[in-house]
This record gives sequence, structure tokens and C-alpha cells, in this order.
Amino acid sequence: MTEAAFTIEILESGNLLTGPWRKPAQMLHAQVYDSHASIHDDATAQKLGFQGGTIEGPTHFSQFAPLCERIWGPAWFATGCLSAHYRNPAFEGEEVQANIEKPKPGQTTLAIGMTKRDGTEILRGTASVGGDGTETALAKRLGELKPLTDPVILADLNVGMKTSRQSVKMDFDQNMGDLYPFSLADKLKVITEPSAFYSQELNPWGRAIIPFEMLSVLFQYRAREDRLPVRGPAVGLFADQEIRLLRGPLFPGETYVTEREVVALSGSRRTESMWVRTTVFATDETPVATMLLNLASMKDSYANFEREHKALYG
Repeated sequence: MTEAAFTIEILESGNLLTGPWRKPAQMLHAQVYDSHASIHDDATAQKLGFQGGTIEGPTHFSQFAPLCERIWGPAWFATGCLSAHYRNPAFEGEEVQANIEKPKPGQTTLAIGMTKRDGTEILRGTASVGGDGTETALAKRLGELKPLTDPVILADLNVGMKTSRQSVKMDFDQNMGDLYPFSLADKLKVITEPSAFYSQELNPWGRAIIPFEMLSVLFQYRAREDRLPVRGPAVGLFADQEIRLLRGPLFPGETYVTEREVVALSGSRRTESMWVRTTVFATDETPVATMLLNLASMKDSYANFEREHKALYG
């Protein structure tokens, strides 16, 4: 017996399918990052010019799952991909709504977006199933990046650097550490789009599956141990993120192996960015998923920035 994946009402509006308005829960107040509070802590965020602690980007991915499942059915859980550029932060208590363009017959890559009630754009990008990954929003964005000049926080990094492989696992009641001080069970109590697929075996795989937004948590679980030579402490944020299933879904209690590679370096007036691709393997060495993440470090949050810039570049 298989239950419906989602039971929410999906609306048609012009050329878009839209989900309900939702208020995502902020679960990272207690996050510790390089031994200091993170961008999700109110006081730290306010020091950097934000109104408060931000909702973590991949939290928003849950709102796209019902839309994508409506369009592509079970294929979404096997080879689905969300590829997003985060445009503005959302804060606890604010309502946000996900949208996806209506597909033409056979279309496998569609534009997605999310907005607040006042029209502020939270993210834009693509959702897709199958394919080779070259049609996603971030694949195109990577091809248009301007290279990082005068790096300080990332001065010791090079494109092509790889980490050693690490094993990761997510049990239902496992606290996911300093970066993610909560468990899958905690998340499922407040997730914006509940599904029987996430907690029961009443689905095509006969066991609970990990929600898309929690794949980010699983893949980042041991990221701080990777020894990439990033100078700090500096406050970081997710500026772009893509999660792509190759042979999904992934399951609680299963052991996976992650390997991270620096694939690009870029920058803006306020940030230095490292683009890291995580490849996730099953224990039999088969790649099952990838994640592309633009980790942007805030220049203003690094105390030695000006002094080191002068030492490096005069």
C-alpha cells in the first residue's frame, strides 16, 4: 500500500503552479560555526546589517517538493534536482510561497521562484528531473562567474582542491551537531510540507525517505572537518545551492560517503565565495547525489581582513 506523497492544495495562477503560503521555522538559533554564533543568530545577523537571524536557505526547498511531485510523480524522488540562487533572506514569522512554471509535455527543466507577501524575491532557479545536470540554473551561473580577485579569506584555496572522503549518516533521533543542532525527528515536527513518505514505509521504497531540505544537513554534517584552508573566523552564508539526486531517494539510518571539491571561486563587494561540489556515494561506491554550494564569507565579519589584504596586496 502506498499513501499520497502530499495532500496540500496546489493552485494554478497564469503560467504558474503555486503552493500555500507557509511560515518556515528557524531551527539554527543555537548553531555554532567556527566556535562563534552564525548568521542565523539574531545578534550576529544584526551586526552584519540583517534584521535578525535568517531562515536557512534549504529550508525553503521543502515547499517545492509537492509542486515537483505533482508534475513528475515518483521520478521526482529518484532523480529530482533543485538549483537555486538565494536573492533575499526570510525571517521567522514571515510567509513565503513557492511557484513553478507549468510544464509543456515532456519538459524536464522548469523555472522556480519564491516570494514574500510583499513581493520580495527569496530565491529563483530551476527544478528538474533526470538529465546530465547541464541545464540547471547553477550550471549556467557557474559558466558566467567572474573570477575572484585579491582574495583574503580564501587566499589559500585553489580550484580543484578535494577533501578526503567522509562517512555520514542521519538517524531519526540523531542530533546533527554544532552546524545543525537538531534531529530529523525535530525537523519533521515543523517541516512546512509534511509527508507520510518521510516517516513511514507507505511509499514505493517501503521505508521512510529523507526530505530534500535535510539532504543539505546530511551532506554538510562533517564539512567542518574537511580541512579546506579557509581563513577565519568569518560569518558565512549560503548564496547558491543545488541538490541533485542521481539514484534516490536517500534513507535515514543508511551510511553514505561524501567527497568535496572546490569548483570555482568568486566574489562581490561584501563577500568572498567558494563553490564546493559534494559528491555522495553509497557504500558500494555508486554516486547517488550531488550538492553544489556557494559558501559566501562576509568580509566585514573577518577581523583581520584589512590587515591581511594589505600584507598580501600592498
